[in-house]
Amino acid sequence: MTPTTILIFVLLAINLLLVIWAVWTQLRLRKVFGGKRAHELEHVLTNVQKDLARIEDTHTEIKRRLVGAEKRLGHTVRDVATVRFNPFVDQGSNQSFATALVDDHGNGVILSSLYSRERVSVFAKPVKGGVSEYELTDEEKSVLHKTYTHE
Repeated sequence: MTPTTILIFVLLAINLLLVIWAVWTQLRLRKVFGGKRAHELEHVLTNVQKDLARIEDTHTEIKRRLVGAEKRLGHTVRDVATVRFNPFVDQGSNQSFATALVDDHGNGVILSSLYSRERVSVFAKPVKGGVSEYELTDEEKSVLHKTYTHE
């Protein structure tokens, strides 16, 4: 055998291996893409890309809305506490109360009710930063401390 004949056989063997590899790859691609044609696959990939862009836009919008909601939420009543007490030892029971309604910044109101047999008095004292400009009773201080310090 001449070197040229050997070279031809080697090249034919390599060519046969390349054909087998191409057929095997084609079969695998059909299996992966479910037998779809190339233009159908391109259409599917284009739709996936559009869907991904819409999802990213939606994600951005949700993040923007969440930031706004968190800002508003910081100014809503987040903590509520109530203390019942009896301010008059000689009458009634624990019918009086103090309730604090505050946000995350300690802003809000303390509602107090003093109950006696003759009347009921209700008071509202604004709170800013965990402090009221009005004098607070011990019960009001206690209820404010429970809400603003999260105890």
